[in-house]
Order: sequence, then structure tokens, then C-alpha cells
Amino acid sequence: MTNFVTLDDFDHKLLMRVRRNNLEPARVTAEAVGLSESAVLRRLRRLRAEGVIAADVAVIDPARVEPRIVLHVQVEMNTQDRKVMDAFQRAMKASPEVQGCWDVTGETDYLLTVAVRSMQDYEAFGIRELIPEKGVRGFKSMIVIREVVGFDPGRAVLER
Repeated sequence: MTNFVTLDDFDHKLLMRVRRNNLEPARVTAEAVGLSESAVLRRLRRLRAEGVIAADVAVIDPARVEPRIVLHVQVEMNTQDRKVMDAFQRAMKASPEVQGCWDVTGETDYLLTVAVRSMQDYEAFGIRELIPEKGVRGFKSMIVIREVVGFDPGRAVLER
């Protein structure tokens, strides 16, 4: 069970700023939120230690790296057996093509975001991972034509 952390207004302001830019200098953040630089650093250390800030990551623009075909894949499992579901989740975590995997409600059991170089690579992924032997009843693929709204650190803020 998740242990929730109590956050005050300053914590929320800090989280909003680090979600936009976690490399912002502490002095700039301190001035913007109305705390001292040492208080900002102390609070950020606490938020990381308590797991509120789970990771400091870079958001990569895939269009600048190499051509990719991105697909959203709805996966329906043929069982809800926990061992089968856990094995499927481990396989998705280990698969380099899988950029995201969500356990969802409704007719679909999992929603995947998959990135491949070619349709042949996607076919190989499907043959390897989306098969009945791994508990998959069926799947539907949607090829992304263009991204309209993607991850935008400026939009991904915790409103209070």
C-alpha cells in the first residue's frame, strides 16, 4: 500500500517548478516560491527521500534521435490469473520496444505504447510478446500519425 506524504503549499510550488525544469538553480527556485535557497534544497532532498520525486529524468524528443513508428496497442488477456499477468508485465518491462505499459479497466487489459523502426520490427515484437502462450487473447494496434499533445513539462503540473 502506498504511504501518502503530506505536502504543504511550498512543497506543491516546488513540485510544480521541478516538473517543468528540475535543473533550475535553487536560488532561482527559492526566489520564485518565497523560501531560502537552503530551505528549497532541504525540501527537495526530503521529497526525493520520501519518494514523492521518484526520478530525475530527461524527456527525449524521438523525432530528433531516429525515425520510429509509434503504435498504441490494446491488449486483451485470456485470463486474469495473477501469475500470468505478472509475467506479462515483466515481459513488457524487459521489451525495448515498449515505451509505456498501463494496466487499464474495460475490455482492454493493457494499453501499450510501442516504438519500432519498421513494421517488420513490430511484427517480430508481436510474434515474440503478444501470443497466446503469454496469456494474450488478442490485441488491436493503432499507428500514430502525428502527436497532437504529448508530454509537456509545462502542462504536467500538480494543480492545487
